[in-house]
Amino acid sequence: MAGAYDDRDGKIWMDGQFVDWRSAKVHVLTHAMHYASSVFEGERAYNGKIFKSREHSERLHFSANALDFSLPYSVDEIEAAKAAVLKENGLTDAYVRAFAWRGAGSDMGVASKNNPVRVAIAAWEWGNYYGDAKMKGAKLDIAKWKRPSPETIPSHAKAAGLYMICTMSKHAAEAKGCSDAMMFDYRGYVAEATGANIFFVKDGEVHTPKPDCFLNGLTRQTVIGMLKERGITVHERHIMPEELEGFEQCWLTGTAAEVTPVGQIGDYTFEVGALTRDISDSYEKLVRL
Repeated sequence: MAGAYDDRDGKIWMDGQFVDWRSAKVHVLTHAMHYASSVFEGERAYNGKIFKSREHSERLHFSANALDFSLPYSVDEIEAAKAAVLKENGLTDAYVRAFAWRGAGSDMGVASKNNPVRVAIAAWEWGNYYGDAKMKGAKLDIAKWKRPSPETIPSHAKAAGLYMICTMSKHAAEAKGCSDAMMFDYRGYVAEATGANIFFVKDGEVHTPKPDCFLNGLTRQTVIGMLKERGITVHERHIMPEELEGFEQCWLTGTAAEVTPVGQIGDYTFEVGALTRDISDSYEKLVRL
């Protein structure tokens, strides 16, 4: 599969039925296009099985509820639909995008209670999110935008509107020759990358930001479990910017990113060390069990 994302062969599941890829369209007055009333999940299938599939489907429901709407399909129905999408498109190793949004209806202001909730699932082949960074370590910019207070946004939902500042930060990073950008939060603590959680290593122990104003990723949770199984101390805490200079290793985690080593953040450099490689390699094996 190649070409623009709206011009490909295949089938997309929309509102309970399959439609041709190029026919998967919505009206321009769809509420989500104007007011960001949309939630989504990014998932990966390995050898025909979606890793943490049910957890993703449950989080899709959670995110929708956080945005004050309910999905018209149960977790079990979404699970069945995702499996059907892979089968219909002949995919075994793929990226799966399940998403829901408030569609076009009788409301076109901020309120949208009378508009239907739409759900769709697409899947396609997608390689390493950061290219060759798994070998040499990704290069990150430091974003000017900050993760906002949970009093201002539904920070624990995977909601499309929360990625606006991520898109701008990643564009700015790419313009500087970087793969991504690290963001601080509204208090000045280290938060995450634009679409991935972040980990640091110092003196054999691991430090990762406390997810109190950003998404506690499923891959993040998986990796913390892997580290604890190895008897490695994991500190989930607030990390100050000045601490970056003292960390020896760094990596990112996310469904798209998987476990990606980081070689540089701004002026700070990190080695792609033994622990980083072990966790990255072990994660690749775990998802294929």
